[in-house]
Amino acid sequence: MKTRFNTYDIVCGVAELQRLVGFRVNQIYDIDNKTYLLRLHGGKENEKATLLIESGVRFHTTDFEWPKNAAPGGFSMKMRKHLKNKRIEYIRQLGNDRIVDFQFGRGDVANHLFLELYDRGNIVLTDVDLKTMYILRPHTEGDRFAVHEKYPIDRAKKDIDDISLDTVQKLIDNAAPGESLKRVLMSLLDCGPAVIDHVLLTHELNHHVVSYTAKPAKTAQMLEHTKTKQPKLRINSGTAVEAKPFDAKTDLTNLLQAIKESRDIIKMGHEGKTKGYIIQVREEKPMNTETKDAEYFYRNIEFHPYLFAQHQTQPHAVFNSFMAAVDEFFSAQEFQKIDLKTLQQERDALKKLSNVKKDHAKRLELLNKIQDMDTKKAELIQCNQILVDKAILAVQSAIANQISWTDIHELVKEAQVNGDEVAKCIKQLDLKKNHISLSLCDPYKNDNDNGNSENSVIVDVDLALSAWANARQYYDQKRFAAKKEQKTVDASQKALKSAERKTQQTLKEVRIISTITKARKVFWFEKFYWFISSENYLIIGGRDAQQNELIVKRYMRPNDIYVHAEIQGASSIIIRNPSGEKVPPKTLLEAGTMAISYSVGWDAKVVTNAYWVQSNQVSKNAPTGEYLGTGSFMIRGKKNFLPPCHLVMGLSLLFKLEDSSVHRHIGERKKTYI
Repeated sequence: MKTRFNTYDIVCGVAELQRLVGFRVNQIYDIDNKTYLLRLHGGKENEKATLLIESGVRFHTTDFEWPKNAAPGGFSMKMRKHLKNKRIEYIRQLGNDRIVDFQFGRGDVANHLFLELYDRGNIVLTDVDLKTMYILRPHTEGDRFAVHEKYPIDRAKKDIDDISLDTVQKLIDNAAPGESLKRVLMSLLDCGPAVIDHVLLTHELNHHVVSYTAKPAKTAQMLEHTKTKQPKLRINSGTAVEAKPFDAKTDLTNLLQAIKESRDIIKMGHEGKTKGYIIQVREEKPMNTETKDAEYFYRNIEFHPYLFAQHQTQPHAVFNSFMAAVDEFFSAQEFQKIDLKTLQQERDALKKLSNVKKDHAKRLELLNKIQDMDTKKAELIQCNQILVDKAILAVQSAIANQISWTDIHELVKEAQVNGDEVAKCIKQLDLKKNHISLSLCDPYKNDNDNGNSENSVIVDVDLALSAWANARQYYDQKRFAAKKEQKTVDASQKALKSAERKTQQTLKEVRIISTITKARKVFWFEKFYWFISSENYLIIGGRDAQQNELIVKRYMRPNDIYVHAEIQGASSIIIRNPSGEKVPPKTLLEAGTMAISYSVGWDAKVVTNAYWVQSNQVSKNAPTGEYLGTGSFMIRGKKNFLPPCHLVMGLSLLFKLEDSSVHRHIGERKKTYI
């Protein structure tokens, strides 16, 4: 699976990004410690773009809303300090290397941002003299990369202008026997493996390898080795095919044509004449047990700026630009990561709930077992009342005769050996607690002796109580356990409800975790108060004094209408009138309602009059001796007052029509004049 840019991707990407030259940097954000977003804007109102760069991996514009770190990192802050509000002067590739140079600003205040897309990658910020100011990943292996060092742009690979027949022949002669033509050309052409695969396939050289026969100095023994031990090539589909030896006499001219075609493809990339393609593979989903029909889905595996020959038979998606294809490819990858993370978090939350339920079920099961056992012990004591009383009496008599505990143990053992029925049922003496343990069984179900029955139960008996009193004590324990069970059931129900609420809340939070979503293009007027009037006029109003100043200075046009009210906090309202026709009274009244509603009159429930004037009556020039603050304007000439407006606002849903549906709605919301 392709995960990063190759040389040809960089060529096409740089060509497509030339449209960003002249854009200014609005803001810089970091997605993680090596991925950054640059918010850009052009000279026009809606001319905006977002550039994403990832060290060692990619660069492209994006239409998705990526999750950003809550607080900017150190490198992000440094880029903000030096690049914010500067204009992109040029974007270029250094030589034929996987390094992109972005220049921001010009003259002495210019800065360069070098994005390295090879090995582990790097991002380097330099001044106009290429002196390193900040570096994302300082290192000393190879060329030294550290602050205050000059960035070595001369080390970039230079493109080979002309590849002659002798150059190719020399390369073939120096290649190792059995080496594929693809590997040989990789060292000559810095265009990425996909381009080389394409040109070799189109010229039927994709199965060729360098043979010993290509080297005249080899011995006859080597030639024989080549014939008997021909290597195999593994092509993209994974199938091993028989390799063909490269014959310079018949194949060299064809190879030169393939190299020329690769140069033409690279030239096409430099000219920006490429589209975007995502190569996919069809995979089968688990079979639906109800319908028993196989379902398939397409998984993205590679992205390319050209539909190469080796990919033409595979499923693929086509995009208008390479940047759009890359954006879709990597955002789909992030979707999959987020889906897996969300699924794991959901599983963890449900597992916790399941564990709580299991724990409560175990507690109830244990309490039921205790009740059953206490009942059984009480019943066994009752069934063996005479035997239990005899055992209690025997031990009490020994204690009353002041026989030591050790001697009592010995006496019990001797009696058991002699076959005494009472002694045989005594299993343990716990004289410290004044208790003994008896092995009892139901005499009505078992004919065996008490002590030897497999169905016997060990019952703890208090020597201070009679058999009936011991039985009653077990019944009391059973009743206490039953009450405890009921309390546990009540508590469990509350605990389970609480756990379920927490689980549902966790699942809800998991599902609203920041995800990468397709960002809707925000219109310029959405930062203001705005609505569409009943007669299809766009009406905007300032949210504060700064926005009042902005909409009058930047967005008010000669044919527009200015609406305001002489009450504290009233917004400056602009009715956009691009046609220059007379604005209908209904629209004027709706704009007046907006001006009053966004004032203190709304809270005070005070109805007043709004007025409207032409845009040329609004001025920022105050009379002599007076001062106009931010958001305040001087109205010259007659004010056209509107009837008192009702303090009424509404909420509506605005749907965007599909292009094919527009003609069916022409003529709606007509203008009405008195």
